[in-house]
Order: sequence, then C-alpha cells, then structure tokens
Amino acid sequence: MASTLWQTLQADVYRYRGQTNTRAFLSAYIREPGFRFTYYMRKVAFYSKRKKSLSIFPYIYNRILLHHYRFKYGLDISPTTDIGPGLYIGHFGGVVISPHAILGANINIAQGVTIGATSRGLRKGAPTLQDRVWVGANAIIVGKITIGHDALIAPGAYVNFDVPSSAVIIGNPGKVVSTSGSFGYVNNIMDTPPTAELWNLRGAAQGVPNVDAERLKTTTDKS
Repeated sequence: MASTLWQTLQADVYRYRGQTNTRAFLSAYIREPGFRFTYYMRKVAFYSKRKKSLSIFPYIYNRILLHHYRFKYGLDISPTTDIGPGLYIGHFGGVVISPHAILGANINIAQGVTIGATSRGLRKGAPTLQDRVWVGANAIIVGKITIGHDALIAPGAYVNFDVPSSAVIIGNPGKVVSTSGSFGYVNNIMDTPPTAELWNLRGAAQGVPNVDAERLKTTTDKS
C-alpha cells in the first residue's frame, strides 16, 4: 500500500517538474504550494485508513500540517475526496472541491475554482471529472454531472451539465465552443491514465452517466 502512495506522489511531482528524482521532489515541495498541500493531503488519506495502529501518529502529524496549509493557501480540498494521480494545482487561493466529487488522473486546477455539490434537483450530487481535464481560474462546476476526459473548462465558466470528451466550455452559462479539448494544456503526464472504457465501467457502478463526443450537438446550457 505504501508503494501506491509513493507512485501517486511520483505522478503528482512529475506534473510540476517532469521528473521524479529527489531533487525534483524537494524543488516542488519548496517552491510549489499546490504540491506541498497535495503531499500532505495524500499522506492524510493514506494514514486515515490505518488509524487503529501506530500509524495514528503520522496521521495526526500530517493532519496538523494539512490543516495549516489549507488555511495558508486557501485550498479547501478534503483528503477523503477521490482524486487520481497527477493532480496539478497551478495557483493557490479560493479553491473549493466537494469531498463527494471524483477527479480522475492528471487534472489541472487553477485558482478560484469551485467543484461543488448540489443538494436538490435532478443534478443532486457532486461532479465527476474524468482524466486530463483542465479547469481554468474561477470556473464553477456543480451538480452530479460528468466532465469527459480531455475536456477544457475555460476561466470563469459555469458548468452544470454533462460535458463531452475533448470539449471546450466557455462562458456563464457555459457552452461548448470546440472539440480541441485540453491538448497542450495538460502536460508532464507520467503514464497513461485509464481509458474511456474503464471510466464507463466505473461510472456504471456509481450511477455516473456515460459521456461521449456524439453528445456535442445536444449539450447546451440547459438549467
């Protein structure tokens, strides 16, 4: 299990430095607030499952530091949130992610982003972001919706509908404007994330709708 934690942290640091050696790790930890927060978030998530053993002590230690950096950097992300490897937080401040949200591998999050749940209506629940999604500054993603892999959510966009894979969303309310996706924006990917087929299987088990490019013509800013 410890190897899984290390592999996840390697994928995280690779997003910032394009390397996974000790120098790259120390550089990212010292110079990148996003990685420093992610480091403690991953460790708290790891040790929280082992609190009945001596791991309670590293859990408490890392929890205290996570709490400190949460307020210092303005990153409201719970360690219980399901977040895949390769998380990149480009700029800190004002980031809020629901603990019920699901984020895939190699996600980019900018400052001011909200990925939140709704408590009523047809979209009651929290979003699912598939792999390699880029979310720009001050974007808002709400409700039980699915953002398809390789999608790009532009700065300031408001999204409360399913987004097809490789779509580009801009505006408030959000609209699909192209299919160029996040290519060129999500860089330094350590390994190949799960395929769309695996996401569909996972989504079926969790009640997440299947999202594909054929839905581009029907995706609108419906309320």
